[in-house]
Amino acid sequence: MKSIEVARLTEESELKTFIHGLLERSPAQQTEVMVSEWDSALTRFANNGIHQNVAERDVSVRVRVVKNGKTGVAAINQMTESAAADVLSRAVAIADLQPKGDVVPMPGPAKSRPVDAWSDATASVTPEERADFVEAICAKARRAGLKAFGAYSTGAEQLAIANSLGVFHHQLSTKASVNSVVMGESGSGYADRSAIDVRELDKDDLADEVIDKAQRNQNAQPIEPGVYEVVLEEYAVAEMLEFMSFTGFSALAAQEERSFMRLGERITGESVNIWDDGLDPSGVPTSFDFEGVPKQKVQLITKGVASGLVYDMETAQRAGRQSTGHGLPAPNTEGPFAVNLFMAPGGTPKADLISDIKRGIWVTRFWYVRVVHPKTSIITGMTREGTFLIENGRITRPVKDLRFTQSILGALDGTLAISRSTKLQISEYLGASRVPAVRLKAFTFTS
Repeated sequence: MKSIEVARLTEESELKTFIHGLLERSPAQQTEVMVSEWDSALTRFANNGIHQNVAERDVSVRVRVVKNGKTGVAAINQMTESAAADVLSRAVAIADLQPKGDVVPMPGPAKSRPVDAWSDATASVTPEERADFVEAICAKARRAGLKAFGAYSTGAEQLAIANSLGVFHHQLSTKASVNSVVMGESGSGYADRSAIDVRELDKDDLADEVIDKAQRNQNAQPIEPGVYEVVLEEYAVAEMLEFMSFTGFSALAAQEERSFMRLGERITGESVNIWDDGLDPSGVPTSFDFEGVPKQKVQLITKGVASGLVYDMETAQRAGRQSTGHGLPAPNTEGPFAVNLFMAPGGTPKADLISDIKRGIWVTRFWYVRVVHPKTSIITGMTREGTFLIENGRITRPVKDLRFTQSILGALDGTLAISRSTKLQISEYLGASRVPAVRLKAFTFTS
């Protein structure tokens, strides 16, 4: 298969033979094998020049066994016969040492819907091609008297999971991401782009955005903290959704009574619609979760009303329902996680979000965000690399970055407008979101 050869990933047939060999040799009542393999590369740049090129190819083989009501997990980063024997025996030995307790159930076989998350162009990107992309940003920054910093990564991955109950799922995926900070003497700007297909990344568009932001963000002056009407760009909106997923969209958080989700109640403005859909090709699609359960679309907030949660096998069993396909590798203490988030666009051009704001603040992105109170969705953090004062419907000057402490639900309850365009944001940690920019009635800046 040409695409796999380009990415230097193991052939699916070989992978399947390896996994089924492990399952057949296992003495446990139930066994699960998960193999993740990746081939990735990264180009870093600073002061308008490349300073690092790195590449990594690795594999992880994770075995979970259930034996006599006890669970053992072991992992190794080799796919040889001796490695397979070793990781299986260690998982069994670990299970034998455990006390009996609750066992996370393994799913039975269910067909997953194939998704297209692969690009030959991304899988075959060369260091020279990444260098050409980076040079386009650096050259424009240099001509503007600015300095560009950032990173450009490309990679190909495959994930396979199988268990002794008859489950087998396999998926190939690629990802390309580039981010840049451009700095002047007294201020900086930020922009990033992500895609499955590297050909969708426009170097000139990215360079123009980040340079324009840096040029407008020089000599920022302080502003009094307080409650302001705001426009949040997609970078900030995506981070809010990620923290909502981390603290509240999980069934485990609801079962432990630490979630802000009050099912059936309105918790945000009526124009807010948020869902998780691993099968939507406009995001980063995934057919199945890390427990081998096919992905389901879950409406999380519908017209402002808390309408659903994501489940894994353990939380679904506890609730007497089916997993929605949002499990992390089991067993774990984190619970299920919404990793394919979407927020519905509105009808306002992004540039018009400020049109009748008398006095407000434009926020490019957040930085160093932390949870203050999960049940009330309060977070704290800083604005960064592009915070501007809005006066009488236009941006007038840059302001120094501000600390905020704000309930996400409280902010979204005052949603006044949503951009008609959306942007794909791939998380630094896990998953991705496609979000619009938003205009909010009130956002609290504390210092």
